[in-house]
Amino acid sequence: MSSPHIKSAAVVAALTALDEGRTPERPVYREAVRTLLAVLAERAPGRSVEVRVPPYGAVQCVAGPRHTRGTPPNVVEMDPATWLALATGRLGWSQAVTEGRVRTSGIRADLSGHLPL
Repeated sequence: MSSPHIKSAAVVAALTALDEGRTPERPVYREAVRTLLAVLAERAPGRSVEVRVPPYGAVQCVAGPRHTRGTPPNVVEMDPATWLALATGRLGWSQAVTEGRVRTSGIRADLSGHLPL
């Protein structure tokens, strides 16, 4: 599945920097993370899971019971490099979870059916 967002300049620049062993420039990293989070929210609409990629962004997605107050019961959190790898298919969900690169809580916090984008 291909999306024009995945080919955005920020996503390409961030992946290139990571491939070269560099940390992407902060504005590029932020835009790449937020672009791919927006794609996830579009493809898995809902408000039952909160996906956090600190310090750059978070979205609510996946159909199901809506969360309105306090800490959401279904949370997925990871670092920016892991998010870019998962979203673009460079890393599999089960591998990321097994390696401890993704922290999850709640029964709906499995994004394997929605990734890669």
